Amino acid sequence: MRLAMIGSGYVGLVSGACFADFGHTVVCVDKDESRIAALEKGKSPIYEPGLDDLLARNNREGRLSYTRDLAAAVKEADAVFIAVGTPSRRGDGQADLSYVYAAAEEIAKALDGFTVVVTKSTVPVGTGDEVERIIRAARPDAEFAVASNPEFLREGAAITDFKRPDRIVIGVEDEHAREVLAEVYRPLFLNAAPIFFTGRRTAELTKYAANAFLATKITFINEMADLCEAVGADVQDVAKGIGLDNRIGAKFLHAGPGYGGSCFPKDTRALVETARQYEARTRIVEAVVNVNEERKTAMAGKVLRACGGSLDGKTIALLGLTFKPNTDDMREAPSLAIIAALQEHGAKVRAFDPIGMEQARKLVSSVEFANDPYECAAGADALVIVTEWDAFRALDLKRLGETLKSRVLVDLRNIYRPEEVRRLGFEYAGVGVS
Repeated sequence: MRLAMIGSGYVGLVSGACFADFGHTVVCVDKDESRIAALEKGKSPIYEPGLDDLLARNNREGRLSYTRDLAAAVKEADAVFIAVGTPSRRGDGQADLSYVYAAAEEIAKALDGFTVVVTKSTVPVGTGDEVERIIRAARPDAEFAVASNPEFLREGAAITDFKRPDRIVIGVEDEHAREVLAEVYRPLFLNAAPIFFTGRRTAELTKYAANAFLATKITFINEMADLCEAVGADVQDVAKGIGLDNRIGAKFLHAGPGYGGSCFPKDTRALVETARQYEARTRIVEAVVNVNEERKTAMAGKVLRACGGSLDGKTIALLGLTFKPNTDDMREAPSLAIIAALQEHGAKVRAFDPIGMEQARKLVSSVEFANDPYECAAGADALVIVTEWDAFRALDLKRLGETLKSRVLVDLRNIYRPEEVRRLGFEYAGVGVS
């Protein structure tokens, strides 16, 4: 199949590379000239484990190419995927669909023969209807169908998620479109990946519902962590105790500083706004959004208490800046709110992240960046683990204790055992543990 991927960001690039690896011919389109130039040289604009090798292999074998010429890519395609950004709109939190609709207008001008136009971007219910209206208004003569095919990729594990998915959700209103997309995903169907065909609006809502439910699990266990601290219980054991119930499951029950990233924050806000528009309020999701925002700043309070109630003039060392490991994504990372709150309390902040510091420099000010964890900790009044990178899981605690000014470890990801750390003379503060 000949595919065009409009947008060469995280979703578009990973999806395009994986489709090409299945044997399809894929053209990735992007308006950013420097991004296209970098991709043509084999350099990915994002960090994702395994992606550079995947791009290089499919570039070399001629199945994957890049262009700024949307019209040429669309004209030759059997299916066109819209994978542009849908950030939160300022003011109301709803998804900004301007890039999606602009892409639809350009696609309309270039359609040649029956083409399936697929929204892969995360979009509110009814977006596919508007995309269809835009194309139909611009090209009444065009032969096309609009489908929804939401992505369910975890940053840091996106290639595995694409090639070995839990499910593939496709929303269609046209039988011909269903046949085309069944062929696009045929390599996965042969691997027994479940392909779930449903209505277009249902597919659009399924993506938001999935992310909102996972965000709710995270927020729930974070509130249980606060209760555990108050009553002297252990949230990790609580999480294990409830996660062993198959109806609940163990995933997304890890207490921490709150969720961040490119999906959960904006998608929960967008779902809340969509529900309000349809007068069907999602009060649970509203609470999740509010609690999560408050939690990020509250983590600075945990550092404040661990340092005796004052941070004025003290140096706080942060390990981990990205919202999760194995990505350079800083979008809505808890570290951003934590840094701002620490600085408001008068602290000096020094930080280290294995991958994310280049992105972090664009978003924070008055932060000193270190070259490794030990340089970060040198002379600091407290060490705070914010992101659970593998590189932080087996640190030389004795060495850290010797280089820190005060042996204070605030572990916001619970990657160390309190008793072991305290045995080395540290004051230890975790999340939901005593």
